[in-house]
Amino acid sequence: MAGSRPRLLVATRSVHKLAELRQLLSVDRAELVTLDDLGVAGDVDETGATFESNSRLKARFGARATGLPTLADDSGLEVEALGGGPGVRTRRYAGENATDEDNNTKLLVELAGLPPERRAARYVCVLALALPDGEGPRGGLPVRVVRGTCRGRIATEARGNGGFGYDPVFEPWSEPPGGLTLGLWTPEEKNRISHRAAAARRMTPILRELGF
Repeated sequence: MAGSRPRLLVATRSVHKLAELRQLLSVDRAELVTLDDLGVAGDVDETGATFESNSRLKARFGARATGLPTLADDSGLEVEALGGGPGVRTRRYAGENATDEDNNTKLLVELAGLPPERRAARYVCVLALALPDGEGPRGGLPVRVVRGTCRGRIATEARGNGGFGYDPVFEPWSEPPGGLTLGLWTPEEKNRISHRAAAARRMTPILRELGF
């Protein structure tokens, strides 16, 4: 229909991620829709060993299911003292049905007694864009991938109720040890430095080039 906005599927059922991406992606023409908006049942098994492989799986799943260009996010926390864990198990760190509080409590226990210099961590976000009308080098759907990070350290205790995930125990590098966690930052402050914001800034010109 003339004048209609091109639709971009965001392959998530997380209202938090969708809200953040709507704020962070500087695309004027796109109408962002979700799997639930389109009545897509089921989810792809996130069997990848990395954030990139899981984001590719989710983007291709959405594009094949709907025929729409699909943006997928896979993100999480990597802690140096845990060898990069929890990594792709970020949401399930304390168990399959763990809450954010459960995960934060387990992380603080695992790092108990470590000094600030051994509590280094980073949030990682990988955004993958799958295009349903193309063909990749191995015959699959072509995917464009970008990555963003936010470096910091794990606090010694949870502070703040803002954000979600590990925000109450994550101190950005700009803060001294014992300083404000992301759980105490406003959404506007967080969006200036977050891993998802960094990835969105890199994805925006790709989307604009495609007419979104």
